[in-house]
Amino acid sequence: MPRKPNTEARRAEIVQALQSVMATQGYEKATIQAIAKAAGLAPGLLHYHFKSKQEILVSLVTTLADFGQRRFEQIVGSADDPMQRLSAYLEARLELGEGAAPEVVAAWVMIGAEAVRQAEVREVYQRAIANELDLLADLLAACMQRQQRATGSARELAAGLLALMEGAFLLASAAGAVMPVGYASQAALRYAVLSMETAPPG
Repeated sequence: MPRKPNTEARRAEIVQALQSVMATQGYEKATIQAIAKAAGLAPGLLHYHFKSKQEILVSLVTTLADFGQRRFEQIVGSADDPMQRLSAYLEARLELGEGAAPEVVAAWVMIGAEAVRQAEVREVYQRAIANELDLLADLLAACMQRQQRATGSARELAAGLLALMEGAFLLASAAGAVMPVGYASQAALRYAVLSMETAPPG
């Protein structure tokens, strides 16, 4: 009796193929045929696993958000010092080197553009951003508490850092050759440190 195909593994291959095509050609040119070719599958198999290209895109948003979380967990390890945890978060999101994935960054930028146009993509994209905002606000609040600063501005500061990060992703994808190498994580950390220093005593 033949083995049943591993549906989850096949779906992951298709999502990875969309990521690869989007990173180099954009979403519009990521046709079902192009995705199938990148995955090494017949186009009909894509429709067996996903109803549409948009459904693959929605799955990709979740996949990329999970990638960022896994990289953070790997870098932070068992560190419990708040500043070490914040630095690990910024390194996971912005540093080059081991575990960095320029293709992931490029695909994420494309997803942001599609979130403006497609309500279903926007919904899952906003959920991913909200999770990032919550995590970053918690990391910042822990640092501020350690420094005996009021934490009321932690979420606003997190939003500013998140905007800085998203801008860095766009620049890395569209103008990486003209930006200083490795600037983003250090700039983000300086922004965070200076902002926390201006917070009132807690």
